Amino acid sequence: MKRAYTTLVALLLCTLAMLAADTTQLYRIDIHQEIGSTTWRYLQDGMQQAYEQEADAVILHLNTYGGLVLHADSMRTLILNAHIPVYAYIDNNAASAGALIALACDSIYMHSGARMGAATVVNETGQAMPDKYQSYMRATMRATAQAHGADTTINNHGDTIITWRRDPIIAEAMVDERVVIPHLSDSGQILTFTANEAVEHNYCEGIVESLDDMITNRLHIEQYTLSQYTPSLYDKIAGFLTNPALQALMVTLIVGGIFFELKTPGFGLPSAVAVIAAIFYFLPLFISGTAESWELLAFVAGIILLILEFFVIPGFGVAGISGAIIILGALILAAINNIVFDFTFVTSIDISRSILTVLAGLIIAVPLLIFLSHRIGSKGMLYRFALHTEEKNSEGYIGVNTSAGTLVGSQGIAMTRMAPSGKVKVDGKIYDAVSLYGQYIEAHTPVHIHRHENNQIYVSPIEQ
Repeated sequence: MKRAYTTLVALLLCTLAMLAADTTQLYRIDIHQEIGSTTWRYLQDGMQQAYEQEADAVILHLNTYGGLVLHADSMRTLILNAHIPVYAYIDNNAASAGALIALACDSIYMHSGARMGAATVVNETGQAMPDKYQSYMRATMRATAQAHGADTTINNHGDTIITWRRDPIIAEAMVDERVVIPHLSDSGQILTFTANEAVEHNYCEGIVESLDDMITNRLHIEQYTLSQYTPSLYDKIAGFLTNPALQALMVTLIVGGIFFELKTPGFGLPSAVAVIAAIFYFLPLFISGTAESWELLAFVAGIILLILEFFVIPGFGVAGISGAIIILGALILAAINNIVFDFTFVTSIDISRSILTVLAGLIIAVPLLIFLSHRIGSKGMLYRFALHTEEKNSEGYIGVNTSAGTLVGSQGIAMTRMAPSGKVKVDGKIYDAVSLYGQYIEAHTPVHIHRHENNQIYVSPIEQ
């Protein structure tokens, strides 16, 4: 009896093992929002989890009106280079950038009411961008269609006939209204497929009414387990923080904070702004594994070199230039998934995106810094932000000593190195002072006092 029971258990385990072996592991990733940094992060993490779970295939559940071409291009590249099949299920819309992502998948299945196409590049107001942008998108759509291959045959006349699995001209018609597809789109119309039209022109493998219908009746998978990628709160926040526009803004704040802090030494508001912006820039990249510790250390080293240049080493020379270059290099490399300068698995798109993001931040920062440098401290701006309440001694207010204002026009001696702030001695008394043009002044240099503002005197060196 015991032997029979043991045999029965063994047979049951073998049966379960055989069933498990015949079960197909599927992994589902939903793209149900505008294409951008968040969806790009979802796809990256989802594909990685699918690999870790040894999934046999990935199902990309699409319902999007499009979004940023830059991220859509990165997503289509990831799909084309996937180690396992990626199937698209369009249950409603795959428009614009969504059409490009769907086209990258190995097979496309559409709900009966779904649509796909309209991939013209537009700006934030919905107006079509200039032709150089459309040209890039046309080439991208053609290349994606061609990536699925073609059948080559030779007819009776010896001519070579190439039949594409996905016709690249049709893909181009989704971008350019000048491309005419007979009986489908006329000149002046951007091509958008219905489900039936997509099937007719080999842009869809079949019309399905549900995801289960697609798996069982189209993919012919009877035994399967379907796991689903669920983004965490961190994924959502990190996706938002790694948006190139926000990263460019962080670069602007970092550069601006460092600039104004060096002009007014001491830890204050500019320092706080730069530190917070650096945290928001580096932290999501560091946690996701894109940025490494050495890049953060390089960024800090660059700041130290700038500080040494401004407060220890006279003039603006090797230390200052090196510090600026190291800071910019750290910002660029932090957004590129390299391993200590090993760019083997880094695409040119990733490098270009990182460089353009940092350059955009600098382009915004430079004119803004020039403007603020002229406005901050000016009478007009100070007056607009001033409180016009009269503060009387009888009400308990204590006035600030303004006797330094009488020193304007006189001469003194720099008691400390000024780069640009420091101490000067006039008539035996020590005063806080700032170099008038931000220039470096050595200690014990005779100075001329030009003006008095905010209880500080502004001086310039007297030529010997």
